[in-house]
Amino acid sequence: MAYKETNNAFTRWWMKIVSWRERHIKERNFLIILALLVGVICGFAAQLLKFLIHLISGFLTAHMSATTANYLYLVYPMAGIFLVTLFLKFVVKDNISHGVTKVLYAISRNKSRLKKRNMYSSLVASSITIGFGGSVGAEGPIVFTGAAIGSNIGQAFRLSSRMLMLLVGCGAAAGIAGIFRAPIAGMLFTLEVLMIDLTGTTVMPLLISSITGATVAYLLEGYNAEFFFSQSEPFSVSKIPYAVLLGIFCGFISLYFTRAIFMMEKMFSRIGNRYQKILIGGVMLAGLIFVFPPLYGEGYGAINNLLEGDYSKIVDGTFFYVDRDNIWFIACFIGAIILTKVFATSATNGAGGVGGTFAPSLFVGALCGFLFAFVLNHLFEGGVGISSKNFTLLGMAGVMSGVMHAPLMAIFLTAEMTGGYGLFLPLLIVSALSYMTIRIFEPYSIYTMRLAQKGELLTHEKDKAVLTLLKIDNLVERDFKSVRPEMNLKEVVDIIATSNRNLFPVVDGEGMLIGTVLLDDIRNIMFRPDLYKKMHVTRFMSMPPARIEINQPMEEVMRIFDKTNAWNLPVVDNGKYVGFVSKSKIFNSYRRVLRHYCDE
Repeated sequence: MAYKETNNAFTRWWMKIVSWRERHIKERNFLIILALLVGVICGFAAQLLKFLIHLISGFLTAHMSATTANYLYLVYPMAGIFLVTLFLKFVVKDNISHGVTKVLYAISRNKSRLKKRNMYSSLVASSITIGFGGSVGAEGPIVFTGAAIGSNIGQAFRLSSRMLMLLVGCGAAAGIAGIFRAPIAGMLFTLEVLMIDLTGTTVMPLLISSITGATVAYLLEGYNAEFFFSQSEPFSVSKIPYAVLLGIFCGFISLYFTRAIFMMEKMFSRIGNRYQKILIGGVMLAGLIFVFPPLYGEGYGAINNLLEGDYSKIVDGTFFYVDRDNIWFIACFIGAIILTKVFATSATNGAGGVGGTFAPSLFVGALCGFLFAFVLNHLFEGGVGISSKNFTLLGMAGVMSGVMHAPLMAIFLTAEMTGGYGLFLPLLIVSALSYMTIRIFEPYSIYTMRLAQKGELLTHEKDKAVLTLLKIDNLVERDFKSVRPEMNLKEVVDIIATSNRNLFPVVDGEGMLIGTVLLDDIRNIMFRPDLYKKMHVTRFMSMPPARIEINQPMEEVMRIFDKTNAWNLPVVDNGKYVGFVSKSKIFNSYRRVLRHYCDE
């Protein structure tokens, strides 16, 4: 009882604060203050996530041997996935995988509202998953966590859905900036991946939250870059053709990465039993990590080794340690890691672990860039004189650009987290060509493809964005009076007399739509009493030109209207009559949402 009274008192006190804010501070001005607050909280959340991952991983792997295989790799990944499964089942009680996709869904279909438990669930689950060896990244979870923080702070202050969307973007940007110490990349991630427009309203909050998140990281970690990189060899104009080839190569690797991820997702989705997923995914992941230890966790240690030029360390902790001086074995070993990383990542998520594909794309990109330069330098006598360290960095940007369809973010993130600004020109070349290459085969990124296939993706195209924000269920008109197929003309005329519509759905006893009656079609017989008992609905009803399913995306609905030239179409739910949707209602709603969406 005392708790309830305290809770009610707090609610009344909080509502007074909210009401005072609404009276004295404009929403857009208040957004700047909240962007700063979100940036600080998300910056600390990102640091906490990194700390937990390193704490768990360091504790588990501190005593592992570098000169022979470590059999504990067969145990840790499955143990981590099992712990995460228990956490999700008994504590969270929700599916929190594919965090970035869920943020995109919340923006486009749920008015940017995320649950309170999402502020901590991904943080805890991903730290256990990655710390125990799950071959995924922490960036997807921190984006989900940051977006949830921004959304719930906005909801607490009763902000509009437009402002909520910006706070979701601020949280995501601050999360990326905080985990990589890369403020520009954080903002560009929100613009390119979350599809939030760069306007006068959005640019300042996003910048503030990104800078604040990165500042928190700098204060706690220092000013060193995320990856140690020293450009010992300058990039000359003569190396541009190799950068072009690397960009195309990264584009095809990105395509392989994306297609393989979705192939594995479909495979795991067909496994109905939760424990079968844990067993199959866990065994696959543990086996791959045992053979290829760089697949353990995020793999940032291997990236640092390649950027430092110490590539022989990549076989540490394996049966192949004795072959560390064989350059062609090293090349084959790295090539095998590139091909299997996607399976390790898919097995982690498919088995029940929580993590993103951000770090795996960075990891694969680094190995691709190194392998490209390494093979060319050793394939020809005297080599071609390209720096494997430089191309490792370029490969990171290339694969990330292709997988995420975010070339600008890939360029600035790579430069910010390595300090490799001296390679800006080749970064531009590789990122742009990788993106252009994969776009030929895949129009959507690894994050957006799931929603795009359902017509639920918000894009930078205003027309498509507004149609995505509209929902058929909110546009259905349900005040049409229905008739039965066995009714005679007299009964239909009586219904017409009490209706202000000129269209009547024909439904059977189970509520299934079987046709429509148009007033214009029976106007010539409805005033003939001699036909009242003779004519039945089945004689004068007609079939609608098309039917709209209640869950159809609006873009497809508009195509149906254009194709049929209809003004009203029936809406059904698996054949059962729901109501009608009219073109005029859609146009009115479209104009209203467009004004709100584009309001500066």
